[in-house]
Amino acid sequence: MTTIFLFVALFVFLFLGMPIAVSLGLASVLTILFFATDSLASLTLKLFDTSFQFTLLAIPFFILSGTLLTTGGVARRLIRFANTVVGHLPGGLAIASILACMFFAAISGSSPATVVAIGSIVIAGMVQHGYPKGFAAGVIANAGTLGILIPPSIVMVVYSAATNVSLGRLFLAGIIPGALLGLLLMGAVYWRARRMGIPRHPRSSLREMFFAGINAIWGLFLIVIIMGGIYLGAFTPTEAAAVSVIYALIVALAIYRDMGPIKGVPWHRPGESALHTVWRGAWQTSYGFFAGLFHRDTFRVLVDAGKVTVMLMFIIANAFLFAHVLTTERIPQEITELILRNDLDPWMFLIVVNVLLLIAGNFMEPSAIMLIMAPILFPIAVRLGIDPIHLGVIFVVNMEIGMITPPVGLNLFVTAGITGEPLTWVVRHALPWTVLLLIFLLVVTYVPFISTWLPDTMFGPEIVNLRK
Repeated sequence: MTTIFLFVALFVFLFLGMPIAVSLGLASVLTILFFATDSLASLTLKLFDTSFQFTLLAIPFFILSGTLLTTGGVARRLIRFANTVVGHLPGGLAIASILACMFFAAISGSSPATVVAIGSIVIAGMVQHGYPKGFAAGVIANAGTLGILIPPSIVMVVYSAATNVSLGRLFLAGIIPGALLGLLLMGAVYWRARRMGIPRHPRSSLREMFFAGINAIWGLFLIVIIMGGIYLGAFTPTEAAAVSVIYALIVALAIYRDMGPIKGVPWHRPGESALHTVWRGAWQTSYGFFAGLFHRDTFRVLVDAGKVTVMLMFIIANAFLFAHVLTTERIPQEITELILRNDLDPWMFLIVVNVLLLIAGNFMEPSAIMLIMAPILFPIAVRLGIDPIHLGVIFVVNMEIGMITPPVGLNLFVTAGITGEPLTWVVRHALPWTVLLLIFLLVVTYVPFISTWLPDTMFGPEIVNLRK
């Protein structure tokens, strides 16, 4: 009865139009009041404990870092570099956009941020070069989902917090699937562009490619800092998120100079001696960084990142309340025993997992889904012998698909805002590409080697610590 009331209350509140965070929290409180032996004080303690989870501290840092990089000109330089590498191929500008999404995903951790940073530049550019607008919008909406699969990933941080598995292993597990999905999308664009007869760009010279790479190197180097620092033991994933903020500030304010008091000031002036350029550059770099910390551009970025952080953390806090009620009422354990009594095979269980997550992705935000479904499905998967890292990648790929399926797919709303088209138009042009993601989901689900080979090679098999 408790389980029925909890889920019925949740879906009734969602149907009435309440925000997902309020629906989760209110359903949890009412269940405790009417059915549970637990007290409301336990919910207060759970909210308090949530704010002290070390792993979750990575979320506001990655959000701030992504916002700084979006505003600080990194995306524009990544697009230019990607275009010099693959722009000459059929559909080259679209392929370059996917490659830029992969680069930006590796430094932002967010799918909507990837769509905003890359899509706001390349969609209009593709239209100007003869690409159908719907084609451009569909490609970017789907390629933007790589933001939560290629590490670092905010959604992976949430899964790690919900299941107590290694975040470092999860980050490693996302590298090969993320690269494969990016290549799959590029291949589909190449095939489609040849059939449509989209004009090619001239091949870039090695000199142009070199200088575009040099110009983008400061953004690309963040990937090395984050992943290299984590796996060389210099810092934890959470500390890496904080490091990425400092690095993004330096790049945006002092190196690229797309923010702050020296915005747009060139490094070298015509007729200036090399010695004077070095002296002036050193002074401007120091001034640009320290004065830029108090500049209105930085303040605006902090406000924007703060809004997203508060929204996401409020959802996470209420989702933890919901998961607490599930655990207190032993709902995951009862479902586990029911499935095991019916001798459900692992491959059949994974079908159930995918169906549940795909349905939930149509209506809920990825972090909330993680915190609701992971406590239920994780213990069952472990009992059935499914690798928890493999399960985490399956969760993330399902969340990717949820980002581009109506009615609440975040990437759809972001793409609609960029293109100025209605949501139904974006859905119509994004869904054909989503078929590729569904095919990819099947491959990732039933070929666990793709997800587990890299973390198992580096660290050995995962040792699972189930929570009581």
